[in-house]
Amino acid sequence: MQKILITGGAGFIGANLVHYLVENRLANVLNIDKLTYAGNTVSLKGLEESGLYRFEQADICDAEAIGKLFKDFQPDGVMHLAAESHVDRSIDGPAAFLQTNIMGTYTMLDAALSYYKGLPAEKQRTFRFLHISTDEVFGSLGTTGMFHEETPYDPRSPYSASKASSDHLVRAWHHTYGLPVLITNCSNNYGPYQYPEKLIPVIILNALQNKAIPVYGNGENVRDWLFVEDHVRALWLVLNEGATGGTYLIGGNNEQKNIDVVRKICGLLDMLKAREDGRSYVEQITFVTDRPGHDLRYAIDATKIKNELGWTPVHDFESGMRKTVEWYLNHTDWCNAVLAGSYNLERIGLGEKA
Repeated sequence: MQKILITGGAGFIGANLVHYLVENRLANVLNIDKLTYAGNTVSLKGLEESGLYRFEQADICDAEAIGKLFKDFQPDGVMHLAAESHVDRSIDGPAAFLQTNIMGTYTMLDAALSYYKGLPAEKQRTFRFLHISTDEVFGSLGTTGMFHEETPYDPRSPYSASKASSDHLVRAWHHTYGLPVLITNCSNNYGPYQYPEKLIPVIILNALQNKAIPVYGNGENVRDWLFVEDHVRALWLVLNEGATGGTYLIGGNNEQKNIDVVRKICGLLDMLKAREDGRSYVEQITFVTDRPGHDLRYAIDATKIKNELGWTPVHDFESGMRKTVEWYLNHTDWCNAVLAGSYNLERIGLGEKA
């Protein structure tokens, strides 16, 4: 059984990845997470009992701590997810994004390279460093076209610029130092354990609390939605079967306008947990000032990962969204625990604090 070091495993995608690996007994996992506002050990409750899971609270920018954890755990591979990831927060406070996403990735690469050089030849042949990134590094699409692995980088926000920088660092450590790396760029994820600042959990929780459901601009911005369980399955496949030095784009084949996502969730809530007054949650939709520099459209061409590794998403938008809404309805205790008074679903990202 492989020993996998995961960074950011208490976050949204990371927690789903840890659950997938541990519950399916695919790997022995060391989860390193700083536990910022979006990282919560409550998302990983009970996994220690499996004997395949260990948690260490550490900052990926702390070179000494990271080096010691590599030496102690002796991983067979790294899955690097730790990052500041919310565009709105990057607009208000970009410094944290540059520190974590750029310098943190540098620290991880430096520690991984030092560790890799000390491995025996047979271990070096199988060791891999997988860097998980975003499609936002490619900028904005018009009404047609799709991102693919050769699309030029054109980041538009502090968040996407910091992730683009980290992607370039990873490639540089491969070409300059020979570190065996892989990169994935994914579309918008949704599903269980997503911190309630992103679009889908905000819609659900605002609706249930009888608050206005905010929609940026006219709601015409388009995203490709990827159910997180499909994503983590792809990540494991890339780590084990992807071509070293390669990049793989992971998308859900589910392009949707933001306003249609909101209306879909309202319709599901009308069926699953109707308002006491009998009216539709759609009536709570409120259009608000658009995000500064809001990219119009993202869409991913996932042909490469399908052809080379045989991966396709299992969930379409209908099945994935219903599972997501049902999960939040059944886990209001989780929502209360992770919010804990630190964030009240208020609007951020107006560019007033940068």
